[in-house]
Amino acid sequence: MPGDARSPADPYRRGFEEAGIGLVIVDPATNRIYDANRFLTTLLGYEAGSLPGQPVTVFGDGPDVLFAGIRRWTTTSGTPLDVRIRPSAATDEGHLRTFVVERVDADDIVRSEENRAALTAAGLGEWRIDLADGLLRVSRRAAHILGFPPGTSLTWPQVAGLMEAPEVERVKATARAAMRAGTPFAIEARLRRAGDDIEIRVSARGQAIGAVGDRSGIVVGVLQDVTTRVGARDALRESEERLRIATSLAELGIFEWHMLDDQAVWENERMFAIFGRRPEEGALGKREFLSTVLHPDDRPAFRRAISTALREDSTLQASGRIQRAHDGAWRIIDMAGRFESDAPDRLPRRLIGVVADVTERRIAEERQALLIRELHHRVKNTLATVQAIVGSTARTASSIESFYEAFVGRIMSLAHTHSVLTEDTWQTASLRNLLENELRPYGDGASDGPGARRIVLDGPPVDLASEIAVPIGMAIHELTTNAAKHGALSTQEGRVTITWNVTEDADGKTLHLEWSESDGPPVRPPTRQGFGSRLLQRVLTAQVRADIATSYPPEGFRLTMTAPLPARTEGLNPLA
Repeated sequence: MPGDARSPADPYRRGFEEAGIGLVIVDPATNRIYDANRFLTTLLGYEAGSLPGQPVTVFGDGPDVLFAGIRRWTTTSGTPLDVRIRPSAATDEGHLRTFVVERVDADDIVRSEENRAALTAAGLGEWRIDLADGLLRVSRRAAHILGFPPGTSLTWPQVAGLMEAPEVERVKATARAAMRAGTPFAIEARLRRAGDDIEIRVSARGQAIGAVGDRSGIVVGVLQDVTTRVGARDALRESEERLRIATSLAELGIFEWHMLDDQAVWENERMFAIFGRRPEEGALGKREFLSTVLHPDDRPAFRRAISTALREDSTLQASGRIQRAHDGAWRIIDMAGRFESDAPDRLPRRLIGVVADVTERRIAEERQALLIRELHHRVKNTLATVQAIVGSTARTASSIESFYEAFVGRIMSLAHTHSVLTEDTWQTASLRNLLENELRPYGDGASDGPGARRIVLDGPPVDLASEIAVPIGMAIHELTTNAAKHGALSTQEGRVTITWNVTEDADGKTLHLEWSESDGPPVRPPTRQGFGSRLLQRVLTAQVRADIATSYPPEGFRLTMTAPLPARTEGLNPLA
């Protein structure tokens, strides 16, 4: 067959040999190479004139080795080579056929016609702007997205007419800046589709090719309708914002913990505030949380809660004490979370949850429980005191009127002491306040202020715990009543001086109080023991554990009391 080739002097033969592209002539009847030019021989690594007579399978395996399109051939060294093949039109059966062969690179391959279907499947439409005439040429898919008929060449005013003026300026500014810098650009814009005026969101990506300043060159790119995606993104963003506001108002910290690498992501600032860490210090993993932050006594319960949630595929519920980083304070947290996997029937890979600082709430709950116990105790004691008042007053009263007067006075004194205790958040009563309230009706102005003559109060501030404030208040009422009926306060010249102080030793604090009357009527020891005397001797001794000493010199009644001061319950302290 090669012997039938035209002579080298033939201009057609010379053009065949010197062509700057690969040419091969094949005999379809035998599927053998009839002739191949120098360019193709060199491209495949063969010696000149060695290809004629060879079967076409030297180019590669398979029946489609000479089909139109991009094919993979093999060089003499066995190296794969991607080539584009364009065959001549078929004529009569058995007639020689010519094939044009050119090498293609990876970019040419992915731009092949076979891949255009992938662009359409992805919803991408191609476009091209020739800067020389300014016309926008769009593919069928791009024209469909914009709402124009296929094959339409668009002008910029036509495209700009689909958008609001601010959107037009933003698109122009972004594209021009990218073209001047020679970089790709990506634009997302809102427009109303031509034809039906429906609002859509499109994403356009492009790249200028060639010069831009003198208007030569082109700009090519792709267009995609992203309306659904943007709607979903906006809905997600709104949902996240609602969640952020809700968790912020609820003061909840949000976290995500990845199990395999023990890494945590803290989603909001509240997490850092709860643990007393700065954002630049990063989040805590499980290992560090359990070993250094969580209270040692709470670690076993936390581990059991995590294991139970994993084993039973249930919600994690755990509570414990943590030591805050920036000040070392111990805080109480509640944690709730759910283990999630990447796919059904897969092991969980992460824990998503929330954390709340419940320290103040727990303290309030404990204080409330303590107050309820305190209330029960006080009611029990009060009822016992009322019962004693009724019995003793009845035994010493000479008439219904005297019984009523004494009983009402003692009950009012009891009520007043309880009122003082209730108004104080820490459930204490000031000794000075108890004295002033009882003695105020008998004083001249302020009980211990300038010009005071009848009543003198002298002592440091002393807060009485509830368990001793009631009996001491009752004792002050009885002392005042006795002084008003029989003692110094029964005359205008009489005086009452109350002094007190507090000492402290290894056993605690002790109150020393002295009640001294003077300038009243002459005093004689009582012939019988009334309720007040029994209260002083029994109630104070039994409930307050006080030592009481009384004397009746002619110049005025005297009483001294030494009583231990119980420590106040810290759980009732609002500042604790």
